[in-house]
Amino acid sequence: MSRAEQRPLLFLDVDGTVLPTGGVSLPESLEAWYATWQHPSNPQLAAIDRSHGPRLLALDCDVVWATAWMHDANTVIAPILGLPALPVAEMGVLPGIEDPVWADDDGSAELSWKTRHLCRIAAGRPFVWIDDELTAVDRAWAGANHSGATLLHRVDSLAGMQASDLDVVEAWLRGLAEGEPS
Repeated sequence: MSRAEQRPLLFLDVDGTVLPTGGVSLPESLEAWYATWQHPSNPQLAAIDRSHGPRLLALDCDVVWATAWMHDANTVIAPILGLPALPVAEMGVLPGIEDPVWADDDGSAELSWKTRHLCRIAAGRPFVWIDDELTAVDRAWAGANHSGATLLHRVDSLAGMQASDLDVVEAWLRGLAEGEPS
């Protein structure tokens, strides 16, 4: 297997992760949401921490969008972060905006709509997944169904991804490269 095939993946969410959702109210319909939210004129885009772009590019992994934004992440979010167009994880039917969000340790949580798809896409490669909706259910499922090392890292959706979140990812990737168990 080549070095590129062994290189870890980093699956990156947008809403609540790269783009904080603090102070945002939901519109009445999914159509209204997408008409304004996933558009370059969305004033909330100013909340994105531009310093994350260079840090993401410096990581020893392949960054992949794992978001309901799909290809719009390359059109709207990547330029803000100074990122090139990134691969997009194709994850099938998107959930509705009204779908529930569970606390990390909620025993009634269901498996994220992304989990099976991302494990399939990773195909045994080690991966990091940064998202604001990860739960213990997703971690357990990935641990039992994915043969490679995984780090499923949840961020606070109100604040979005912070430098400390990327510190965790960097440390995990460094440990992986040094052969430490993960």
